Amino acid sequence: MSTNLAAPKHLAIIMDGNGRWASSRFLPRSSGHVKGIKSAISIINKSMQLGTKYLTLFAFSSENWNRPPEEVSNLISLFAKTLENKVDRLIAEGICFNVIGDTTAFNYDLQELINYAVRKTSGNKRFYLTVAANYGGHWDILQAIKLMIFDKDNSLFQRNNHNLYINDFSRYLSMSWAPNPDLLIRTGGEKRISNFLIWQLAYTELYFTDIYWPDFTPLDLERAFEWYKTRERRFGKINN
Repeated sequence: MSTNLAAPKHLAIIMDGNGRWASSRFLPRSSGHVKGIKSAISIINKSMQLGTKYLTLFAFSSENWNRPPEEVSNLISLFAKTLENKVDRLIAEGICFNVIGDTTAFNYDLQELINYAVRKTSGNKRFYLTVAANYGGHWDILQAIKLMIFDKDNSLFQRNNHNLYINDFSRYLSMSWAPNPDLLIRTGGEKRISNFLIWQLAYTELYFTDIYWPDFTPLDLERAFEWYKTRERRFGKINN
């Protein structure tokens, strides 16, 4: 790959197809999730290598609770085990780790583990890794509205005579500290955003691939970046 490839500053990924990958191989769905973790780690490493600064992974949606209880339990346990095993590496490699979503639904031990990882990596600036867990775009907007309503120090809102502007509202969203995604990749063949970052994806380039997430390789990421390089991002303007 050309070294002058302009990488998206913020990459978001819907990691879809773990279960179907496993089923196509007559394996339990849990095998697909385990393989999916390995793919995620390789893509994190490749994203850093290619120059991306922010990576947001959609790991567990608020709708995933509707899956069979055993699968939900396996997903949560796998997340906890992986995070516990990788915290030291996150710290050592200068990765700032965050989780967006309603984490209060998780058990106490997982909440404490998340808080620990976030706290220990908060000063890292090399790369920003965010995992969306028990996350939904509708939830994000609703929680932002609640925060804004009950923010007694909302001086911007007061100074604007109670007129609401996009930037005023955006600062209450769960990823207010990060730029909006430049590129969204969804694996697994579906062509929708599935309630993921629905506010933040307004001008994001959308890249869909039939490849199941466990089979998505660093080379596939390079191809997505090559496609992204061809896009003309106008943000509603007309280029001269």
